[in-house]
Order: sequence, then C-alpha cells, then structure tokens
Amino acid sequence: MLVLVTGGAGFIGSHVAERLLAAGHGVRVLDALRPEVHAVPPEPPAGAELVAADVRDAGAVAAALVGVDAVCHQAAMVGLGVDLDDLPAYAGANDLGTAVLLAQAARAGVRRLVLASSMVVYGEGRYRCAEHGDVAPGPRRPSDLDAGRFEPPCPVCGDPLTPGLVGEDARLDPRNVYAATKVAQEHLAASWARVCGGSVAALRYHNVYGARMPRDTPYAGVASLFRSALARGEAPRVFEDGGQRRDFVEVRDVAAANAAALDAVVAGTVPPGTLRAYNVGSGTPHTVGEMAAVLAAAAGGPAPVVTGDYRLGDVRHVTASSARARDELGWSARTGFADGMAAFAAAPLRAGANTANQVPPAAATSPDSGSEPT
Repeated sequence: MLVLVTGGAGFIGSHVAERLLAAGHGVRVLDALRPEVHAVPPEPPAGAELVAADVRDAGAVAAALVGVDAVCHQAAMVGLGVDLDDLPAYAGANDLGTAVLLAQAARAGVRRLVLASSMVVYGEGRYRCAEHGDVAPGPRRPSDLDAGRFEPPCPVCGDPLTPGLVGEDARLDPRNVYAATKVAQEHLAASWARVCGGSVAALRYHNVYGARMPRDTPYAGVASLFRSALARGEAPRVFEDGGQRRDFVEVRDVAAANAAALDAVVAGTVPPGTLRAYNVGSGTPHTVGEMAAVLAAAAGGPAPVVTGDYRLGDVRHVTASSARARDELGWSARTGFADGMAAFAAAPLRAGANTANQVPPAAATSPDSGSEPT
C-alpha cells in the first residue's frame, strides 16, 4: 500500500513515515520544508519519496496523491502561538490545508485517512464535583489566575473538583486558536467522509515528546521548551504552580498508533462514511512540574523554577483514557514515563534556521504535529 504522509519531514511525521516503511508500506512524504522548521533540508527515510510542496498547493497535492491508497495527515502549525497575529497562519496551514487535501483526495478516489488531531479539542478535561457529579468548568478567569487560584471550580457550587481521564465522547470545547483549528479539521474530515464514503481515524494526540522535537521556538510543546532550556544550561521555567496534569506520550508510540489506525481504516474497523476519534496517550497522568523535575535530573541540569506565570489559552488538567484505541486498534503506549524522559534528556533536537535568534515561525505549512501546548 502506498501512503502519503503530509508533514512527513517533521517531528511526528518523520517517525510515522519510518514506522510505515518498517511495516512494508510504500511512503511518499509531502512537506513544505520551511527553513524556520528545518535548518538543513532533511533527507527522507530510506525508501520514501519526498515531494517538497505546500499542502495548500492544490496542484502539488493532486500530483502527490497519484497512485496513493491512504493518507496520514500530519501537516499542521502547532502550539499555542505568540498572539492573535498568528491566527491567519493557523487557519491557513491547518484548516485551508486540510480542505485542499480532502478535496484533492476525493478527486483522486482516495478514501482512507488518518488525521492528526489533538487533546486540545477538549479544552479542560474531565472533572467531577462531589455534589454535582461530572461537570464542565468554564474558562478560568484572569483575576483568579493573577491571585494564584489555578484550579477551576465547580461551575454550579464553586467547590473544588477532582480531575479524571477524558474519553472521546466528551464535548469539544476549544480554548485557543490552535484548538479551534483542530476541531475544524475534524469537522471537515467528517463531512468529507460522509459525502465521499471515506473512512477517517482522528488521533487526538496528548503531549508528545521525543527525538527530533524542534528546539527554541514558542510553537513547540512544553517538553521541547524544557529540553531546550536545559540544553542552554538554564533551568526549565514552569508556569502556574506546576500542578497541571498532562499525559506525556513518546513519539514512537504515536507512530505506532498511526500504523494501527491505518490498518483499522483499511480493515473497515472505521466504517466508510464515518470519522472515529481515538485518544493517543499513555493513560498515566503526570504533572508538568513532575515532568520538568524528572527531565532536569536526567539531563543533569539545574532544577526547575516555578514561576506562577500563566497563559490564558492554557487549560489546567487534560489527561486521556486511551481504552478505545486499545480495544479497537489493538494499540497501547509501551514507553514508560521514567524511561522515556531519560532517553529524551539525551535525544537530539531539531533546529530551524532561526533558532539562534529564537524567532518563531511565521506561517509554517507543514511542520511538526502534536507537540501540544500546556
């Protein structure tokens, strides 16, 4: 089977391409190779074909789809961003790019899609109030955050809440621009599937980390930001009080989830005409502060500094139940937290052309997917 991997030269996409090649599939990589993402244009994995093109270029996408049996769509602009000036770049790269890809796939008769989605579609994760049961807290108020009140209260009685594991049937509640574009990608793909009879597995990545993460960019995930600081000999700066709960999943496990999802859409586990969402996480929550401390110790660097700073687009707790992926895809994460962080502490990071000045990318079309904001 020939698989097109969009964004396949980036962080997660390159691991996905390698995994599919190892499984015996043919792989064609479509990537814009933006210099702010790749200081040196990367060589594709041995055996893969590289098409250097923007996912918004309909002609290039149509040519890349010739002979293709399925698509793993990893191309996206990721992270929380810098400010609202980033909004057009996010919408263009993520939503327009996905729309172009889907339209050309329909023309080409390609009906199998694995979509890189994200945990950020949920907003805050699952919470339970002792009196009112499962509740959905609203966005946190700046006045509470300024006062160091980081935990969202029960929206009914104001009492403290207990966070839990969020399942795929939770309501979608995007809290930042990136999250809104990922919800839109899922809706576009679901509409495409209904109209053309396609099958879509949407993989909602949780906090992905591992070798080849980009360094020194505000568009990377928290693991990359901490690792970049340690590489510079600096202490990781932990926002809020470090008690934010996340699910950290190693990138090779994410690549394995893509391979399992591809098998599922081919086998009909995801029926034609439908989109099926799957959480991709370790299933074991850890706090951001804990992750920073473990990573710093493994790297032999300075201890983390808890700053009390915050970002309005962040959520407090979001951790995954990946039971559906286990039951339907036969996938579960294999890399433990301690082992994964120890390996990540020494893993190479990838530099963009502007890394020396720590300038964020302006409108990257197909960089790394899944390195989520915190």
